[in-house]
Amino acid sequence: MARRHARVGVDGHPALLEHRHPLAMVYGGGGVVGIAYTAGVAAGLATAGLPVAAAPSLGTSAGSWTASALALGLSYDDLADLPVPTVPARRPGILADIARLAFGEATHPLVSVSAVSLRSGRRHILDGGTYPLADLVAASSAVPGLLPPHRVAGRWYVDGGMWSATSVDAADEADRVIVVAPLAGRVMGAMGRIAGALLQRELGQWQDRHPEASIHMIRPNREMATIVGVRPLALFDPDRARAVYPLAYEQGARWGEGIATASDRRSAG
Repeated sequence: MARRHARVGVDGHPALLEHRHPLAMVYGGGGVVGIAYTAGVAAGLATAGLPVAAAPSLGTSAGSWTASALALGLSYDDLADLPVPTVPARRPGILADIARLAFGEATHPLVSVSAVSLRSGRRHILDGGTYPLADLVAASSAVPGLLPPHRVAGRWYVDGGMWSATSVDAADEADRVIVVAPLAGRVMGAMGRIAGALLQRELGQWQDRHPEASIHMIRPNREMATIVGVRPLALFDPDRARAVYPLAYEQGARWGEGIATASDRRSAG
């Protein structure tokens, strides 16, 4: 049986741990812009023939919405049409209520999300096959000070991004792992550069533990960074999100073509 790294706790027992997969996806956080970015990249990868919707997926914050939507066969339009709460929002359950408009009470064993226990301050990886996805995305997206904590199975949680922007160290064992990181690189100025450097280190650590596997990080380019700007609250702007989506789609398609070409060359060799 394939297992996560020993330091990663899993709440539940996701079916995705049963065996090694050819592909695993990791989607990072970044507000509604992050949802648009991760969904756009995923759609582009799928256009190039990568089976992202059938891959076990770990989502953090915004990325948990994309992971859940893809597993349920939903598109970015289904998420973009959802209401966006004005932050700071104080009403308990507001995110779960919004999420249920798209996900209902659905669960899915290929989805897991990261969230941080309000009591212990430790990260938990929550199983989408055990708990409703609407509750998991609400827990994983509860940015302290902006959105209220959410309770899952009697525990209160806040945004998984308080631990890591992607939790790539908790990525599932697979022949190939693709990390989609909205907050790495050029987005958010210095904050993005720092996040990118930290993620590069996490990717290196994962690669050291899985030398036989391939891991890739996809992050926004300069054009998308210009749209988003450097103000953190801009990540909650639906207009910026819609502008980012087609650019992310194009980027995902290019990456997908490159990955497919590299795989074909290895197979031929």
